[in-house]
Amino acid sequence: MSSVSNSAVSSPSDVHRTSKETLCSSCGLCSIKEWPSKESIQSCVFKTGWLGAQEARIFGRERSLESFEEMRFGISKSRFTARLKQPIPDSQWTGIITQICLKAFQSGLVEGVVTLHHSEEDIFIAEPVLAQTAEDILAARGNKPVLASTLSSLEHAYRLGMKRVLVVGAACHVHVLRDFQRRFPYLNSMDIFVIGIPCTDNVKPKRLRWILERISSSHTTVRHYEFMQDFNVHLKHENGRLEKVPYFSLPQELSQNGIFAPSCMSCFDYVNSLADITVGYLGAPFNKKDMRQWIMIRTEKGQELYNLISDELDTFAETRSGNAKDAVKMNTERTIEQMKLGDKAPVKTGRRIPIWAGKIITAMMSRFGPKGLEFARYSIDFHLMRNYYYVKLNYPNQLHIVPKHVYKVLEEYEIAP
Repeated sequence: MSSVSNSAVSSPSDVHRTSKETLCSSCGLCSIKEWPSKESIQSCVFKTGWLGAQEARIFGRERSLESFEEMRFGISKSRFTARLKQPIPDSQWTGIITQICLKAFQSGLVEGVVTLHHSEEDIFIAEPVLAQTAEDILAARGNKPVLASTLSSLEHAYRLGMKRVLVVGAACHVHVLRDFQRRFPYLNSMDIFVIGIPCTDNVKPKRLRWILERISSSHTTVRHYEFMQDFNVHLKHENGRLEKVPYFSLPQELSQNGIFAPSCMSCFDYVNSLADITVGYLGAPFNKKDMRQWIMIRTEKGQELYNLISDELDTFAETRSGNAKDAVKMNTERTIEQMKLGDKAPVKTGRRIPIWAGKIITAMMSRFGPKGLEFARYSIDFHLMRNYYYVKLNYPNQLHIVPKHVYKVLEEYEIAP
């Protein structure tokens, strides 16, 4: 690896601190009783590491560090943006993931879908489910921005003797699943298809309510929220009202260390690179009218899943505009300095800037800032570098989980590893 020049970020060697909280994304595999939990633990991504050998096993090679896009977005057969011609009501976007799941089930390609439902007790508590009816699949619509034990539903599929299963999960779920199926015999007879969701910065359910209280004007009526490409947090309320809060006007408490789950701060696969197909919004241009999503077909199985609904989609080529590099570097360096203070960081309250001022900045960023693939680069690069420093500072003995391309990204920004 080439050396990098010094930057505004000083060496972290004098601020190492070991966190007492074990890295765990609560993926759910360890809770399964059909095999020893000690075997499930062996496949934990925080033991095996992100990407690397697993990527090579799936694709026959690791991602190219010489490819600007592949290094960030992972290996794929094709990438594009799309929307359903007939959106599914109450979906987060137009319902592409839901429609794939429905068609896979109704066509007999799979016997069940491992996914999540909203809890009746609290919409922001996710409950693992093995969906075995169209109604169960439709009930899984919408984002669940919290840690979730999705893989625990594999126990039900295993007990039923299912041979073909579709799993919808985050990157931590997919890494564990891929390794476990390769390492142990229990799921060898199960043909598993995987839809990956790009995922970052989840929180524990109880912490989420605390966050919503500080963001929203009516936190009790929020039904889902998303950090969007127009530099606003979009909060949808139970009456259909859409509330937008500029990133730049978020409460300063949300910059405190410890807001997000340690497992999410130690994630290095935002775009779910080991899935058969990844469906999200990150690289799609923002347009509230057509609600496009970003699709990355990664494997033959992913192509098979996509083909189920291809004639129901409007598809578009990827686009890119703007330059995110300076903004990423500035934001990363500021965040790293905050992390290095740890518990000594001053606790600030109130909004960073008033909402009216935040809206002006947001309007300018939406017009002149990074869009499409450049927005994806903005978010991916920031999270890779921030998370590297989080592990470096809090879990220095677990730097083996960091994949090679993270060091290349640090080098590009002249931020010392």
